[in-house]
Amino acid sequence: MSITGQLVGYGRVSTTDQKAGLEAQLRDLKAAGCVKVFYEELSAVATKRPELHRVLDYVRDGDTLIVTKPDRLARSTADLLDIAKRLEAKGVTLRILSMNVDTGTPTGKLLLTMLGAIATFERELMLERQREGISRAKAEGRYRGRAPTAQAKSEQVFDLHRAGVGPVEIARRLQIGRSSVYRVLKAVNE
Repeated sequence: MSITGQLVGYGRVSTTDQKAGLEAQLRDLKAAGCVKVFYEELSAVATKRPELHRVLDYVRDGDTLIVTKPDRLARSTADLLDIAKRLEAKGVTLRILSMNVDTGTPTGKLLLTMLGAIATFERELMLERQREGISRAKAEGRYRGRAPTAQAKSEQVFDLHRAGVGPVEIARRLQIGRSSVYRVLKAVNE
């Protein structure tokens, strides 16, 4: 691992209305010594976070990626651990200011690993409770499952398809998955 690396920051807010939150992150990242800062204004649940991908591509062996809080970097603990693993493979350390975690130290690596173990345990417990609740609801005749969104819109799918609209555009207009459109259309042709 290279001794000299640069400090690179990443900041994110969920909406453009959170200017003060972004400004505070940028201030803290600069105060931490970041020479380059990437930031974006979009929800973590967005399918694409272009600036996150840019910073992950940008950092090199010996660099340190700094974020103010873990939820500014990752969608979940599993996502955080995946990002940390990607950084480690590149020889990049991760520093989370709010938690005083630095994966460049043995203690920082331990804390991140413990965080992941606890999150995995909590997820398993939650899934177990969910399965038990579903079983109980089924036994009592109260469980119907999720309403099939695409099936409910099948008439609209057919109408648009007959009007010459392609499957991708149908999916966009009706806000359903493209594969759902193909399933509905396939069911008609069978």
